[in-house]
Amino acid sequence: MKKLLIIILFIFSSNSLAVEENTNFTHEIFKKAQAENKIIVINSWNEFCLTCKKQIKILDQAETKFNNVIFLSYEQTENKDIADKLNIDYWTTIVIYKGEDEIYRSMGVTEKNQLYLAIDKILKNKI
Repeated sequence: MKKLLIIILFIFSSNSLAVEENTNFTHEIFKKAQAENKIIVINSWNEFCLTCKKQIKILDQAETKFNNVIFLSYEQTENKDIADKLNIDYWTTIVIYKGEDEIYRSMGVTEKNQLYLAIDKILKNKI
């Protein structure tokens, strides 16, 4: 009976940490957005990284707030070519581009306010 309870608790606690993670970054989408001088937020994550899961939640919220910004994500260990192209060495990296220019880079836990402020500044051409 104890084993059954432990298994049930493990299943429920694992599901509560589940955050939708996907790779939607392609070189074609990135190049097209750069050519159109769009603001692009790129998120590098890993499926076992708890900090990454927190960042994904923040970015999901930001995507609904900033609908004129392109949000791209990729899994770091499965997409080394993307990481190399963007000079990203760490899972928990967020990079923001305005066209072809890198404007902002953050590694580690990114507070929601910090990320929103960076996007707002870029939108208002203050960076």
